[in-house]
Amino acid sequence: MINKLDEALRFQQAALNLRAARQELLASNVANADTPNFKARDIDFAGALRNALAGTPEELPVVQTSPSHLAGNSGDSIMGSPVMYRKPLQPSADGNTVDMDVERAQFADNALRYEANVMFVSERLKGILSAIQG
Repeated sequence: MINKLDEALRFQQAALNLRAARQELLASNVANADTPNFKARDIDFAGALRNALAGTPEELPVVQTSPSHLAGNSGDSIMGSPVMYRKPLQPSADGNTVDMDVERAQFADNALRYEANVMFVSERLKGILSAIQG
């Protein structure tokens, strides 16, 4: 029974986890809007969700030829998908690529979609609970 419940909510769980991680990334961009040389970052949400559901990271693992080698870190990633730099629409003199209009729009869009996912999960659980009780 629990396995079927996990399977039914697996997509929403992955989507909510990705949305939360993306919200932190976008908040970091907004917080560093005045930091010189800060580069705005974001993820390809659709690609990251595909990778999360497939269980396959986009990046290849680092191969160790000796047990004494350290595990490598090829860069920042969220659930196996790389964090990419946003291309600025208008360059700034201090090298900062954060465009507050773009960041606010992305932040609001992501928050709205997060809320929609939460409402979907809530309604789905209500339906499952009523099926169990009825």
